[in-house]
Amino acid sequence: MKTKKTILVSIVSISTSLIAQSNYKTFSLSEAIDYALSHNANYLASEADVKIAKARNWEYTGIGLPQVSASFDLKDYLELPTSLLPGQFFGAPPGTYVPVKFGTQYNATAGISVSQIIFSSDYISALQASKNLVELTSKNLQRTKIETKVQVTKAYYNALVAKEKFKIILTNISKLEKLLNDTKALNENGFVEKIDLDRIQIAYNNLVTEKEKVLRFIGLSQTLLKYQMNYPLNDSIVLTDSLPAFKDKITDLKDISFSPEKRIEYQIFNQQKKLNEIDLNRYKMQFLPSIVAYGSYSKNAQRTKFDVFDFSSNKQWFTIGLIGVTFNWNLFTSGQRYFRIQQAKYNVLKSQYNLEQIKQSVQLEYQSALVNYQNALASLKTQENNLQLAQSVFDTSIKKYEAGVGANLEVVNAEAALKEAQTNYTTALLEALSAKIDLDKAIGNIQ
Repeated sequence: MKTKKTILVSIVSISTSLIAQSNYKTFSLSEAIDYALSHNANYLASEADVKIAKARNWEYTGIGLPQVSASFDLKDYLELPTSLLPGQFFGAPPGTYVPVKFGTQYNATAGISVSQIIFSSDYISALQASKNLVELTSKNLQRTKIETKVQVTKAYYNALVAKEKFKIILTNISKLEKLLNDTKALNENGFVEKIDLDRIQIAYNNLVTEKEKVLRFIGLSQTLLKYQMNYPLNDSIVLTDSLPAFKDKITDLKDISFSPEKRIEYQIFNQQKKLNEIDLNRYKMQFLPSIVAYGSYSKNAQRTKFDVFDFSSNKQWFTIGLIGVTFNWNLFTSGQRYFRIQQAKYNVLKSQYNLEQIKQSVQLEYQSALVNYQNALASLKTQENNLQLAQSVFDTSIKKYEAGVGANLEVVNAEAALKEAQTNYTTALLEALSAKIDLDKAIGNIQ
């Protein structure tokens, strides 16, 4: 009864210390990931990049749509402009000029103009590039999302393993505490020597010290999780998922297929290659002409008095209207266009090399992750068997000691072996969970 009470008091004390703090929240793994995606600075910055790219795409789209502008111009000539007219018009000798002022003091012009791109290779290329830039930023956002999920998941697993270690130590302490109390009673009645009691007391003291270390490690692992989530480090979190629920995800390898095209890194490099190809095509099409249509309609008023806003019938506004087409054709650039095309070709070639390099890189990462996971699976199975054996040896040694047919040194040794087996098992479990995450990432299963 005292054993159960010790475990209960320890667990309640931890829960109370967490809840007693000013702020705390509960998180499952999926909730922790969702929180990270809504608060992680890198992810939010990548989201902003996507929005910027989409807005820029609409900006470029608008360039090819009709452009309409309105204008109003009002002039007050403090001094009318002077023109020189041939003197013979006024009876003066030939070769002389007479200064004459023309016009009215007040002039107003109001008009509206419209322009429309009929054809422009630069506009077509810019529109294609802006659309592909949206795709590129979206893929960068996806890569940040994947990295955030992996980091948060590993930190969550690490915190769960720390909690599991604490539970195991509490169980071991309760068992050893019972044995210690029984041995004290036997020593007081002269059935065992003091050295036997001291051995168990040392083992018990070591476990209590280990409990304090693991308790601090729980705090550290949760701090790391909060950091990955961008959660306030001074606030508490309570993890609602349990380690056994994730242990089921550690399965034997079967029907695993790998394709570099599934990896977001490969897709990003491939998208960059497309952008370079668009750039090359832009330079190739620069020999084509550009055609722009335009038109304008305006009214002009000329007054000797400031009554330009008088629209009565005797105050005339003169109409100006026109339509036109501008045809531009860059015929000769002294080789500039040729060398731009050469640079663009080399950029495409370079992006192809980069694509091949990333293909090899992700294949190597997959093979490495696969081997690590296979090794982690084998280690986990071995440590699981070792844990079962160590637990059986420990339970047997206690029964033998309590029955008076075993030595307490045997119990102490069995307890040390059990603690080592438990540590090895939890470490192997964490490594297997982390290796599974790395393998899923390498395959491209995490999106």
